[in-house]
This record gives sequence, structure tokens and C-alpha cells, in this order.
Amino acid sequence: MMEVSVLDIKGQETGRKVTLNESIYGLEPNEHVLYLDVKQYLANQRQGTAKSKERSEINGSTRKLGRQKGGGGARRGDIKSPVLVGGGRVFGPKPRDYSFKLNKKVKVLARKLALSDKAQENAIVVVEDFDIETPKTKDFINIAKNLKVDGRKTLLLLPTANKNVYLSARNLQRTEVMPAAMLNSYKVLNADVLVIAESALKVIDEILIK
Repeated sequence: MMEVSVLDIKGQETGRKVTLNESIYGLEPNEHVLYLDVKQYLANQRQGTAKSKERSEINGSTRKLGRQKGGGGARRGDIKSPVLVGGGRVFGPKPRDYSFKLNKKVKVLARKLALSDKAQENAIVVVEDFDIETPKTKDFINIAKNLKVDGRKTLLLLPTANKNVYLSARNLQRTEVMPAAMLNSYKVLNADVLVIAESALKVIDEILIK
């Protein structure tokens, strides 16, 4: 059983503790499942729009530049030949879709494994639900300092989207804020520390335990 103290935004203990679900935060490592999920996430981010021109797509004359044999060098055809500067490219990149299918059960397991990894590193901080009245980066920085996560790559999970909290953290390069429903393995593993709002724990449980 894994218990974590609930802190307030001043970094003080509230006197409450939450028990992290063993079926989510207490799994044995499985690097291959994590690899597949992270690979799919990164593949889905690729635009796949890289394109180079082949010789048939280059503008230029089709006149043969030199005789076929006896010139003392390699054969070459027109000015669009790939062996010449400015010619077409051989087997260059073409627009393609890099995404691939991954079973839902594998994706769910990968998220559990990512959360388990952070739990085993003691890199999970649970904070009571909070709001910021007006978007101010300074206010968010103070909260991060109180929770002792400033200067570390931080992922903050909220129960629902919160515009003011999001805007307050938007300018901080090493901090990301997202609703718990959008949780993915890559974001969790990429963070040094995971800060979870108390109510977001229930959202995670509902999503990953069915």
C-alpha cells in the first residue's frame, strides 16, 4: 500500500493522506510496452510532409548532354540526371503517414507503467485542488517553489481544464499543465516530477481501471 501526503499550495501538509492504487502505481517495469506507446505518440506528432523532386519533376531540357561511350567518364543523360548538381534525387522522401495502430489494452497498461515508474522514484506530489484568480506566472512560480518542484521538469495534472492555471504556467519552459483525461505515457516519462491535484487521482482511476 502506497500512501502520499496531500499538500496545500503553500507546501504544507494538510493532515490528509491518499492511497495510490496498487494496480496503477505499483506495477513491475515493462520497457517494451512503454517503448511501443512512446513510439506511437512520437510517430503521431510527425507531419510526414517531407518531399524531394525526382528527375521527372525537375524543370529542364531532355537533351542528351554527351555521347553514350568514349567520353572518358560515367554515362549521363539530360541535365536532370541525379548524378549532376541540380538534378533529381534518387529514392528521396515522399509524403507519408507515420502513425500506426496500438491496442487499447497496451496503451492503458503503458500509462499505468509510466505512473508506476514515477511512484517508485518518489516523484509524485499530491496537492489539494486549487485555482488561480487571475493568470499570473509569478503566482504559479511561487506555488512551484512551495511544492519544491521549481527548476525541475514538471507535469501538473488537473481534474479538468483550468484556463487560469494553464495561462499562468504557459511561459514556463519546463512546466506543462494538462487535464488528467489527456494523460499519456510520453508526457509522464518526460517529466522529472509529477504533480497531481487531489481530485485528478479519481479521474485517473476511472480512466485506467475499467
